[in-house]
Amino acid sequence: MKSRIIISIIFVILNITFVSSQQVYDLERCILTGLENNYSIIVAGNREAISDNNYSKGNAGFLPSLDLSGRYSGTVNTTGQRLADGGENISSGIHNTTTTTGISLAWTIFQGFNVQTTYKKLNELKQIGELNTQVAVENLIADIVSEYYYFIQQKRLYSNLEFAVSLSKERVRIDEERYLLGASSKLQLLQSRVYFNSDSSRLARQNEVLRASEISLNELMAVEDLGQIIIVKDSVLVINPELDYENLLTETLSNNTILTIARKNQVVSEYDYKIIASRSYPYLNLSSGYNYTLNKYESSSLLSQQTNGMNYGLTMGIGLFDGFNQQREKMNARIEIENKELQYSLIEQEIKADLLTIFSAYLNNLRLLRLEVQNIQTATENLEIAFERYKLGNLSGLDLREVQKSLLDAEERLLLVQYQTKTAEISLLQISGRIMEYL
Repeated sequence: MKSRIIISIIFVILNITFVSSQQVYDLERCILTGLENNYSIIVAGNREAISDNNYSKGNAGFLPSLDLSGRYSGTVNTTGQRLADGGENISSGIHNTTTTTGISLAWTIFQGFNVQTTYKKLNELKQIGELNTQVAVENLIADIVSEYYYFIQQKRLYSNLEFAVSLSKERVRIDEERYLLGASSKLQLLQSRVYFNSDSSRLARQNEVLRASEISLNELMAVEDLGQIIIVKDSVLVINPELDYENLLTETLSNNTILTIARKNQVVSEYDYKIIASRSYPYLNLSSGYNYTLNKYESSSLLSQQTNGMNYGLTMGIGLFDGFNQQREKMNARIEIENKELQYSLIEQEIKADLLTIFSAYLNNLRLLRLEVQNIQTATENLEIAFERYKLGNLSGLDLREVQKSLLDAEERLLLVQYQTKTAEISLLQISGRIMEYL
């Protein structure tokens, strides 16, 4: 009696441990967990931080440079002098030292609007960095939403296969009773067991697919335990059947992140051209400084000498000829502007084509979805009638198996069409810049 109580307590403890290792997730929690932990998002955020740091007035050249320097030097000399009266004057090991300290300032006051244009370019690059992070976020959200609903689809398929196994098990029980009563042949019983084993094997394979999807979802969320058990709150794929192509097209042309980046790249190429052209303008530089010098002498009428003072100057100039390099660079910059315009048109065309293709698939899947729902209703009713007839002995085992298979096939087709419709919806929201609606 005591041993049975101990075993029961151990079972309860193990069951609590198993339940505690499971995590309940809805779609929003999956997305937020992925955005917080996913490594690709962290890398994109770090790159964005670099572009943010580069956007500064100092990097553009607005601010002056200020340098502080110091130097200590010395000489050790031996001097020999032959005098006019025939004598000699020799000094050896004379050690003279010089100490210099100075601070210098350099400032470009005007350089043909180069500084102002560079600052604007850095701002565009900063925004591109932010948009690249946004692309990474949108891609991750789309992947998580897609995998989340795929996991639900596979769980529903697993449940359908469990139902198929339960029907096959019930059929084996019926055929065993009939065989024992002499109302059925052993061949019929063996065939029922074959069907039961086949359905059980298929259920086991589906469990492997379900587990793989669970691990993929954990990977996208970048959780520490990739093998954790996930319990999802949702059990059905909710589909939005009201998406409109014209609205999607308008939103895509104005909100698509890839298109926005392409537009930003056009602006950057135009700034590059202006930076090169600015070299044709005069430049004006300001320089100033303060220096202190101390000289010490071992052999001189002076023991030491110190000098300190300020210097300043303005330098104005203009580049007259640089071997036609500026002209060459301007021609290349013009070509690059044209390339960015062509690239934008190409990306726009590709995105429009993707939108139209995905929307066509979306509409077709909605039509198929309505059809498959009707098929499920018919197949379910057909199986109920067939099973009752089989219990009464008015239907052969082969015919019952065919009816059962028809229902299972209809359920699989329905789940497939539902998931394909949902993935089309996800892609349409992503391409039109509305993927954040899933949060």
